[in-house]
Amino acid sequence: MGIAKWICGILGFIISGGSPLAALAGYALGSLFDGGDSDSTENYSSYQRTTRGAGTTRQSGRVNTGQRNSFLFSLLVLASYIIRADGKVMHSEMEAVRRFLRVNFGDVAVSEGEQILRRLFDEQKRMESQRVGAYRDIVMQSCGQIADNLSYGQRLQLLAFLADLIRADGVIDPQEVQALRDVCRALRMNDSEVDSLLNLHDSSTSLEAAYKVLGLDPSATDDEVRKAYRALALKHHPDRVATLGEDVRKAAEKKFQEINAAKDLIYKARGL
Repeated sequence: MGIAKWICGILGFIISGGSPLAALAGYALGSLFDGGDSDSTENYSSYQRTTRGAGTTRQSGRVNTGQRNSFLFSLLVLASYIIRADGKVMHSEMEAVRRFLRVNFGDVAVSEGEQILRRLFDEQKRMESQRVGAYRDIVMQSCGQIADNLSYGQRLQLLAFLADLIRADGVIDPQEVQALRDVCRALRMNDSEVDSLLNLHDSSTSLEAAYKVLGLDPSATDDEVRKAYRALALKHHPDRVATLGEDVRKAAEKKFQEINAAKDLIYKARGL
């Protein structure tokens, strides 16, 4: 599904006067409605007026359209903050973004997602030139808005996408990891989620990574391992993100399989 379709319907909780996400949407999304030929904020305001009052519960099947659109735009906003955590955007990072969008949301999403992301980068540079930390502040405020409107399981999938993005270019940058921790806390989530998600990729082959996924030390008892796995599986169950769309649910299923692989490796090592 292309990103233009992410924003064709209601932008859910983003559409609220004066909200930080609405401010960023006005800058980043306006060009997608008119090809960028006129003022983007004015275009977005016009779009906003046509959809205001429609609510955030319109659904197609089980999919909550407004919530899905808001989730996906929020993902790009948070990605723009994390990718530029070291003050620059590398070619390898943009290639990683393209792969990430293609794998998770399809070929059409690549160019449109990149367009939105580049506009967010431009806005970040503009804001930071006026006041250092200005973009970070609006992102942190946006996290509060996201936390108010998405369940813990949905926020967890958002965090999982961002962790995948950090790993996508094969390099785990400490500044990007710290930015992810900032986002995690601002989303009102446990900081341990970051370590768990960053170790998922290796958890089927590395016992150390598998324990980190479960948030345990190797000295944990068998009962503690079983309890930690049950709690993790419950938090990450794909049904918790079903209303965000089939592509998001499939990504959650893959994550769920990786959690099971981590559990299986630990169980095998313990003879359980």
